[in-house]
Amino acid sequence: MNIQDHTQEHNARLEAETIRKVTWRLIPFLMVCYLLAFIDRGNIGMAALQMNHDLGITPKIFGFAGSLFFISYFLFEVPSNLALQKFGARKWIARIMITWGIVTASTALVQGQTSLFIMRFLLGAAEAGFFPGVLLYLTYWIPAAYRGRLIAIFMVAVPMASFIGSPLSAMLLETDGMLGLRGWHWLFILEGIPTVLIGLVCLFYLTDRPEQARWLTEEQRNWLSARMAQERAAKKTSSAHLTIWQLFRSKEVLGMALICATASSAGSVLGIWQPQLIKSFGLTVMQTGLVNAIPYVIASVVMVWWGRHSDKNNERRWHTAIPLALIALGMLGTLLSASLVTTMMLLSCVLTGAYSFKGPFWALSSTWLSSATAAAGLAAINAVSNLIGGGLMINVYGWIKEETGSHALALTPIAALAVCSIITLLALSNGARQAARNAAANAAA
Repeated sequence: MNIQDHTQEHNARLEAETIRKVTWRLIPFLMVCYLLAFIDRGNIGMAALQMNHDLGITPKIFGFAGSLFFISYFLFEVPSNLALQKFGARKWIARIMITWGIVTASTALVQGQTSLFIMRFLLGAAEAGFFPGVLLYLTYWIPAAYRGRLIAIFMVAVPMASFIGSPLSAMLLETDGMLGLRGWHWLFILEGIPTVLIGLVCLFYLTDRPEQARWLTEEQRNWLSARMAQERAAKKTSSAHLTIWQLFRSKEVLGMALICATASSAGSVLGIWQPQLIKSFGLTVMQTGLVNAIPYVIASVVMVWWGRHSDKNNERRWHTAIPLALIALGMLGTLLSASLVTTMMLLSCVLTGAYSFKGPFWALSSTWLSSATAAAGLAAINAVSNLIGGGLMINVYGWIKEETGSHALALTPIAALAVCSIITLLALSNGARQAARNAAANAAA
């Protein structure tokens, strides 16, 4: 073996060992954090099975309460992500988790619709910036070639939150009457405390940048720091010098937000309303919790495979478009379904599409944004998509459900949004490809 071959083999081994060590250090822990985020934001769906009766909450009021989380999330998301850049991921992610855990536990104190509105707004403000903050954090540590599969693995926490959280919440509802509290009181208290504890652990466990990672060897630190610096320098997009306000007017950023809004709508609406939809078939609370978990375990398996498939083929556009089409077909199919089994199959298709979408899409969007605008850009995309998906669509669902009494009809606007998202995705992809060809031609000239 000559010197060149030996060097190549050493570099390949160094890369593999470094990525493996970074992956095992960060991804499982961040998955636990994200798991708690979705348990705490979505547990209102199971709590509603008791809470709505106790507080006199109608479908429209419940939809508005659910949407307030996303409205405050929208307002505070970009500032939160910029604060993460300023203060560092370790401190800021810890701050986010501790405050949202406290708010979650405090939701047990609500006495009526006004106090419920206040707590949901505060929860969104507290959690704002966590997801795009983690995405930004991963761009400091994970090279682009590995990002699709690792983001997909990280985001398995989203469907797993409902897979674990639904039966757990159902069991906590069964504690009704313990120490004079209702089951939904215990649900919020006991699901909020672990978040505060894990938030404190963040302060000691996370490392802000590769250069500071004492758990890597010096050679691994140097390789990873150089690789990430090289990728940051290579990224150039049309939005490289946009201000925050220009980002929200950028057709690329708004287009990506619209694309993401379909998956956000599907996940958010079903996370809030699916337990009530399932219970409408005559199930008990415990049966509802168990059945509600089924689509999420299916989505968890498929989304990891889909993210790996996207990385293996180095293809993002169709790996993003196909899940959007699956969402549309699943939503429209519920109009023809009259049985629980068929409905659950269709909802499984919807949620599989919603979560399989995430890895390829976020890997794609992170390559469309320059390093200078990644923090604000990722947050802007996520904020706008959540505003549409959560702030608007959860309300639309509640309005249609209360007026028509039909869960299936309430899902149809999301199918229409999916079609718009697919068209937008293909248009932006073609535009990005043309821009890349023009840049290459200019460089060659």
